[in-house]
Amino acid sequence: MFDGPEPIYVQIAQMIRAQVLAGELAEEEQVMSTTQFATTFRINPATAAKAFAGLVDEGVLHKRRGLGMFVSPGARERLLAEHRRRYFDEVLGPALAQADLLGIPTGDVVAYMLGTRRSTDTKERS
Repeated sequence: MFDGPEPIYVQIAQMIRAQVLAGELAEEEQVMSTTQFATTFRINPATAAKAFAGLVDEGVLHKRRGLGMFVSPGARERLLAEHRRRYFDEVLGPALAQADLLGIPTGDVVAYMLGTRRSTDTKERS
């Protein structure tokens, strides 16, 4: 399961963030305890705890004393805002810089994107 190059606690945090983004974990929904997580995925409980602590620091999860960890209110919106910002900074910004370097007007890029999106939308309706 956790076979990526990143440390396991990073992969766990990424998995939980993805579940929140996808709506698989809703606001105020309880997440597995560190013990359940460790048992389910056969990892050290301290590794799961480290992932959860990072998510608490980010505001994705919050702890209710005696009850466990829950998805924080507004977590999905905060994650979406961060992912959108990174998309513009890491994907769209460099693509527009490359288009500018190639002499492609921004209007042509927008027209291409809209045309591609329309053809995708049409295929989805068929």
